[in-house]
Amino acid sequence: MTTCRIDFDELISARSLAIDVSGIRRVFELGARLENPINLSIGQPDFPVPEVLKDAAVDAIRADRNGYTLTQGIDELRASITAHLKDDVGWVVPSDDLGLIVTSGTSGGLLLVLMATLNPGDEVIVPDPYFVVYPALTGLTGGRTVYCDTYPDFRLTAERVEPLITDRTKLLLLNSPSNPSGIVLHGDELRDLVDLCEARGVLIVSDEIYDEFTYADSRQDGRCPSPARFTDRMLLVRGFGKTYGCTGWRLGYAAGPRPLIEQMAKLQQYTFVCAPSIGQAAVVGAFGVDMSPLVRAYQGKRDRVLASLGKVTEVQHPGGAFYAFVRVPRDVAGSATEFVERATERNVLVIPGNVFSRRDTHFRLSYAAPDEMLDEGLEILAELLSGRQ
Repeated sequence: MTTCRIDFDELISARSLAIDVSGIRRVFELGARLENPINLSIGQPDFPVPEVLKDAAVDAIRADRNGYTLTQGIDELRASITAHLKDDVGWVVPSDDLGLIVTSGTSGGLLLVLMATLNPGDEVIVPDPYFVVYPALTGLTGGRTVYCDTYPDFRLTAERVEPLITDRTKLLLLNSPSNPSGIVLHGDELRDLVDLCEARGVLIVSDEIYDEFTYADSRQDGRCPSPARFTDRMLLVRGFGKTYGCTGWRLGYAAGPRPLIEQMAKLQQYTFVCAPSIGQAAVVGAFGVDMSPLVRAYQGKRDRVLASLGKVTEVQHPGGAFYAFVRVPRDVAGSATEFVERATERNVLVIPGNVFSRRDTHFRLSYAAPDEMLDEGLEILAELLSGRQ
C-alpha cells in the first residue's frame, strides 16, 4: 500500500471551515457526560406523529411508493397544499404567476432559494437573534449576512431594516414565529416590511415552519400572521416536521413567484432530486388533522415558563413556536455561556445565546419537553437566575 499524500487540512474548502458549530457541539458534549439530563435544549416536539400519518406512511411503503417522485412533489400533496394556501393566505397556486415545490424540509427550501438568487457578495438581511442555519446557508451560497439587531424586544421592524438596505441587498429572511425567541410579528409590522421591501426591490423570504404553533394570543383572525396576506411577490416557506412531530421525514414546501420556483426546482433536481417519497404520501391528509389540543398544551407550557422565569429575569413574551430566549442578569453570570455551564452542572441543558446571535446575553430554552421534566428544569433555572446557588 502506498503512502497517502493527501493533506486533509488543505483539502477542506473555505466554505466548510467557515461554518462554526462549536456552540451547540459543546452543549451536546457536556450533556453526553450527564446521566438522565433535564434536556431543555432540543428544538423538536415531544409528541408522537399522529396515528393517521403513521398509517399513511406504512401504506405508502407497502404500496411500493418508495421510488423517486416528480421534483416538484407528488400531485396529491401539491393539491393538498394548494387548497390549504388558498384557505389560509388567499393564494392560488400553482397559477400563471405563482409556483409551488415540495422540498426536503424548510432548510432545503431555504438553501434552494439562496442558491437561486445570490451571486457572490449579495447581501441577505437576517434578524439577530436568528435561526442558526441562516448565516451558514448565506455563506455557503456566496452571500453576505447583514445582521439586523432586534434587541431587546426581538421584533423585526421596517424601521430597523431600512437603514441596512443597500444596492447589494437581495433578500430579507423573516422568521415568525421565531426560533430562538418565539416572537410573533403583528400584522401591521408585517405590512410595513412588505411595503418597504417592495419599494426597495428586496425579496421577503418568510420562514413559517412554526405557523401552526402560533398561540391564541398572537393569532390574527384565527391564523398565524403572515406577510403572504399582503403580497404574493415573496417566497413563503413552510413545513410539516414541527407541526406533526415528523421532523425526521424532512418535508417542507415553498410557494412564490413562478420564475423563482422554476429555478429552485431545477436546482432541486440536481441536489436533493425530490423530497422523501414516503413522507410526501404520508402527509397528504395532514392539514385535516386537528393539532389544536397539542398547541393549547404547549401554550400552557409557555405560560409556566413565563410564570417561573419572569419573576427573576426578563423574558420576552413568546407568541408561538416552543422557545423562550431568556436574559441572564449581569450580576448572575458574565455571559450566557457561563450560565449554561452552571446549569449543566445542575443537570439542565439549555443553549447559550451566542449560538443564535452576535451577543451572549441570553439562553434559549425549549419547552418541548414532558411537563415533569420542564417543571424540574424551571425550578433549577429560576434558582440560578435569582443568584441562589
